[in-house]
Amino acid sequence: MTSTASSTDTRKDLAPHEQRSSWQGRLRRFGHRPVAAGPARDADLAERLVPPYTQPGPRLWAALGLPRRLGDRLARWSGWGGPLLVTLLAGVLRFWHLGSPKAVIFDETYYAKDAWALVHRGFEVNWDKNANDLILSTGGHVPVPHDAAYVVHPPVGKYVIGLGELMFGFDPFGWRFMTALLGTLSVLMLCRIGRRLFRSTFLGCVAGALMAVDGLHFVMSRTSLLDGVLMFFVVAAFGCLLIDRDRSRARLAAALPVDADGRLRPDAYVAETARLGWRPWRWAAGLLLGLAIGTKWNGLYILAAFCVMAVLWDAGARRVAGAHRPYLAALKRDTGITFLATVPVALAVYLLSWLGWILSPADGTGGYFRDWAATEGRGGRWTFLPDWLRSLWHYEHEVYTFHVGLSSPHTYMSNPWSWIVDGRPVSYFYESPSPGTDGCPVDAGDKCAREVLALGTPMLWWAACAALVYVLWRWFFRRDWRAGAIACGVAAGYLPWFLYQERTIFFFYAVVFVPFLCLAVAMLIGALLGPPGTSDTRRVAGATGAGVLVLLIAWNFIYFWPLYTGTAIPIEDWRARMWLDTWV
Repeated sequence: MTSTASSTDTRKDLAPHEQRSSWQGRLRRFGHRPVAAGPARDADLAERLVPPYTQPGPRLWAALGLPRRLGDRLARWSGWGGPLLVTLLAGVLRFWHLGSPKAVIFDETYYAKDAWALVHRGFEVNWDKNANDLILSTGGHVPVPHDAAYVVHPPVGKYVIGLGELMFGFDPFGWRFMTALLGTLSVLMLCRIGRRLFRSTFLGCVAGALMAVDGLHFVMSRTSLLDGVLMFFVVAAFGCLLIDRDRSRARLAAALPVDADGRLRPDAYVAETARLGWRPWRWAAGLLLGLAIGTKWNGLYILAAFCVMAVLWDAGARRVAGAHRPYLAALKRDTGITFLATVPVALAVYLLSWLGWILSPADGTGGYFRDWAATEGRGGRWTFLPDWLRSLWHYEHEVYTFHVGLSSPHTYMSNPWSWIVDGRPVSYFYESPSPGTDGCPVDAGDKCAREVLALGTPMLWWAACAALVYVLWRWFFRRDWRAGAIACGVAAGYLPWFLYQERTIFFFYAVVFVPFLCLAVAMLIGALLGPPGTSDTRRVAGATGAGVLVLLIAWNFIYFWPLYTGTAIPIEDWRARMWLDTWV
């Protein structure tokens, strides 16, 4: 039998070969690392529970010609300074000529007007066919109709859009203001999320910068559609769960015993019985997930995925702390608070979002179906429930029937298989101005093209395909929880659409998981740069490759800028940017 001393495996965090199961031994060729046991597991327990943030080494300050003291001060400020600089860039890009095109583009024809009706009536209304032209020509000074309209999305996202309209007017700038603001703030949140996830300010800022120059996120931030609002609440909820993870693990570490050398020691009893408090950040995540569901129903899938992820994080923390049965301990100690902080809170927030509809008259002059319980819904087994609740339930049932049966063909509908490779973007706006009009150069020769195209920055999305493969490898073979969290975010926003392949669906739904694609690419860039202690040669090669990738993505965004902003360009230049036939 081979002795431990003769093992060719020199990695300290791995058990000897003879202690591995056969499947683990076979997976070693792909980089699999099983959970360490024994002394290696006990080493640096505090850092395993709450890893420290990486700090720039002295070589960086020396290369930049900065004194060590000034470098340390910059490092302290960079935790917020870097993300704020990236956010400033994102905000300038998103608010630049936000009111252009001065038109009602794509589904703004629904949500801009629904938002205006909600903040004035409490429910959506039917508008005249010429309402769009009237709104644009009068600066939004139009009367709000009284006739209730049947709509198929909850009200939260429209209330958000309506807030911008109340502040800045019923015009393109007003109804795009809040989506631009939330799009900008989501970049800030992603910088901070990436910093916390990777323990690196640099990689966090890279993730935020990538999202700042993603074409789909950019276009959705400048259009009053609901999916950008949904994306914001999802990112915010994910950030709250990350903060909760750090704080609960710090609390668990504080409960563990300390040995004579001052190091934390694992303790099965503490790990399996410790209570981690009421965990306010988890309650905040529940509130935000309720707002997500109140924006679009696919937030339900994200709620379910995030709840499972949070419980797995708890089990992982208890395992590191020494629990012999970590999943059972998490089931007993953490699942209850996770459920209470998310599902009931999300349901309560969702119901509150319908308050305007609930308080509207039930005599036929209020919201759509508001009088159903008193008219068509009289009688039955559920009459003990309030009329507003029975009417709302009927409304929701009708909406569900609509969604699952929606199969009307549309020019820009797409299959989710094509989303990840930018296969079928959506054109929100298109005009063909003649030379000398609407920004078309006088010397253009032929007509120009003026388009707003919801297209993800191709270089970023194609790099994300490779990054997702790397993330899945890290998660499955290296048991990297960070990769698992990123994969969870992508899966929750992406995979459910494969259940509805016969339904009319669009590529711009993918904006919900764009932040997680950016985190995946940032993680890949971190791998290119190499781990701490990497040789100078390896670091230079990795930094060169990572820099080239980021610059290509930035160039790609600049190249497609006219298609993201509705800038008039000669038709030949427009054709040159149609890289795939499916983009036309």
